[in-house]
Amino acid sequence: MRNQSAPLEFVLTDFADSPILQSICFIVFLIIYLIGSIGNFSIILVYKLDMNLHTPMYFFLSNLSFLDICYATTTMPEMLQILLAERKSISLNSCIFQMYFFVAFVGTESLLLAVMAYDRYVAICFPLRYTKTMNRTSCFVLVIAAWISGLCNSLVHTTLTFHLPFCGSHQLNHYFCDIPPLLEISCMKTYVNELVLFIVGGIAVGFSPFIFIFVSYSLIISTIFRMPSVIGKKKAFSTCGSHLTVVLLFYGTAIFTYIRPSSTYSLKRDNIVSVLYSVVTPLLNPIIYSLRNKEIKRAVGLWITVEGEEKPKLRSTKWWFKNV
Repeated sequence: MRNQSAPLEFVLTDFADSPILQSICFIVFLIIYLIGSIGNFSIILVYKLDMNLHTPMYFFLSNLSFLDICYATTTMPEMLQILLAERKSISLNSCIFQMYFFVAFVGTESLLLAVMAYDRYVAICFPLRYTKTMNRTSCFVLVIAAWISGLCNSLVHTTLTFHLPFCGSHQLNHYFCDIPPLLEISCMKTYVNELVLFIVGGIAVGFSPFIFIFVSYSLIISTIFRMPSVIGKKKAFSTCGSHLTVVLLFYGTAIFTYIRPSSTYSLKRDNIVSVLYSVVTPLLNPIIYSLRNKEIKRAVGLWITVEGEEKPKLRSTKWWFKNV
C-alpha cells in the first residue's frame, strides 16, 4: 500500500504537552482499559461457565464483549506507549495495521448490533418460532457474516486511504490512526475516499444496520404494547433496554465522526468524540449489560456462592445445540 510519497512514520500531535498531563492521561486511560477489558472478559467467562446463558442473546453478547476487547486493544496499548515516549510517533506499518483492525472491529460491531436487534425482534414478535429461527447454525452464520463484512469494509477504506500521498509534515492531529485525520493531511483531493466512506462505510455498514435496528424496535415496541400482561411488558422491555442503550451510544458517536464531509471536521471536537467511542464505550458496554440484566447478575451470584450452599439447577438448553 506504499507509494513514493508515503512517510516512514506519522507524528501524533494531539497529546498534551505537559508531562504531568501526559502522566494523568496515561493513568486514566490505563484504568479505563483494564476495567473495560476485565468487564468484557468477565461476561465472556460467565457465558462459557453458565449453561443457563447458552442462548442466542448471550452468544451475541459474548461476541460483542470480545469485539470491545479487540478494538480497545487495537488503539489503547499504542496510545499508552506513546504517552510515555519522548517522540509521539507511530510507524507507517503500525498505522496501517491499527487503522485496518480498528475500522474492521467498529464495522463488525455495527452489524452485530443489528443482528442482536433481529434476535430480540424474533424473540418478542414471533416467540413460537424463536427456537427454530435462531438455532445454532443461523446464529453462527450471522456472526461470521458480520465479521467478514466488517473486515472487507475496512480493507476498502484502508487501501484507499494509504494510496493517498502525504506530502506535508506527516503530523496527525489525533490520538491514533483513523480515517478522518489521515484524509485531513493528504495533499491530494479526497472526494473519492469521502464518497466511498459515505456509501460503503456510512450507508452499507453504518446507516443500513441503524435503520434495520430502528424498524426492528418499532415492531418490537408495537408488539409489547399489545401484550395483555404488565409483567410480560416489563420483562420484554428489560431484555431490550441494555441493547438500546448500547446502540444509541455506539451509533451516536460513530455517525457523528464518519458520516459527514471533511469540510465540517473540527479536529479537537472530533477527537474527544473518538475517545468516547474508542475508549469509553468498551468500558460502558459491560457495565450497562451487567447492571440492567438480571440473568448476568444471577450468573455472577451463582459462581460466587459460598462453598457448601446449594446452587440452583441449570435449565436445559438442548434447543441451542439443535440445528434445525
